Amino acid sequence: MPSQTEEFTIGVEEEYQIINPTTRELSSRVEHILPKAQKAIGSEVQPEAQQSQIEIGTPICKTLADVRSELVRLRYEVIAAAAKDGKQIAAAGTHPFSHWDEQQITPKERYEDLMRDYQQLTRELVIFGCHVHVGISDRSTAIQVMNRTCIWLSPLLALAASSPFWLGRDTGYASYRTGIWSRWPISGVPLIFESLTDYEALVQVLVETKSVAEATKIYWDVRLSERFPTIEFRVTDVCQTVDEAVMVAGLVRALARTCYEEVITDKPFHPVRHELIRAAHWRAARYGLDEDLIDVSAMKAVPAREMVESFLSFVRPSLEEYGEWDEVSSLVHRTMEFGNGATRQREIYKQTGRFSDVVDLIVQDTAKGIASV
Repeated sequence: MPSQTEEFTIGVEEEYQIINPTTRELSSRVEHILPKAQKAIGSEVQPEAQQSQIEIGTPICKTLADVRSELVRLRYEVIAAAAKDGKQIAAAGTHPFSHWDEQQITPKERYEDLMRDYQQLTRELVIFGCHVHVGISDRSTAIQVMNRTCIWLSPLLALAASSPFWLGRDTGYASYRTGIWSRWPISGVPLIFESLTDYEALVQVLVETKSVAEATKIYWDVRLSERFPTIEFRVTDVCQTVDEAVMVAGLVRALARTCYEEVITDKPFHPVRHELIRAAHWRAARYGLDEDLIDVSAMKAVPAREMVESFLSFVRPSLEEYGEWDEVSSLVHRTMEFGNGATRQREIYKQTGRFSDVVDLIVQDTAKGIASV
């Protein structure tokens, strides 16, 4: 098979909230928790822009079983390190009520540069995402793969949405994190690139015009990594559960593999209007799985379940080839049946009217399935 020319390894990065278990607020304690976590797992845990955040990154994984075991291990160790400091760890795209003005920027050059360059946008950047890297070593091919993946980002976003609340209000969005992030100048779904040369020329101009300090500060929802030979998918909120994170990683890799096969077999590619892709992206962030999504290829609105099933059908041959179909499809169908993180958070709030209970749910979901590590 042509796909054997690439390994399609996976790496997953997750950004977590540090929680005060008494008040359920965000807690700026990363400087106290990070050394404890790094003692257990080394450089696989790092600080993030806010001191109430902490980030993990898996080693290079070859299978979804590897992804699951690494996420379980890393979540376990970060939760354990936080517990030694009397804190908890929560995985959701936003905190339900803590205010951005009460957070502290991490005193690290990269984040201080962000503060200098982006000011208020950096202050309000109290959001938590999941990034999935898929190994494709040939960057010219990777650009063409990236182009083709963009029409399928909205169902991914809808499945993983976990940020309905912001500053103690229901935003009306399933992924309000997406809206906050979209205000950054070099973010969102990228345009189509004719070639790697075209891509690199744009990156060079963005740097030369001081639009970005350097290429790693281009924050598209899918981009070529500057650090690794990968395509990096940055579109989703951090997933509340390990199951959901494995689902997203499996779908992302299957999407990349499927589009890779199309590129190397020279399957015709018909670019879709960028405005329509942006509209589909916004609609997925707004409604998640609760209303119609946009099938950009057919140029029509369709029920979310139908759009997700179309996505599954598109990537099914790849999932079956690698023995991942049963696991990933069952996780997707479970998410559609019981709701994404945003739906579950809203259900708890509707029942109790207390944001503290929402935080407790997120903390419980974050630790689900890892107690036996």
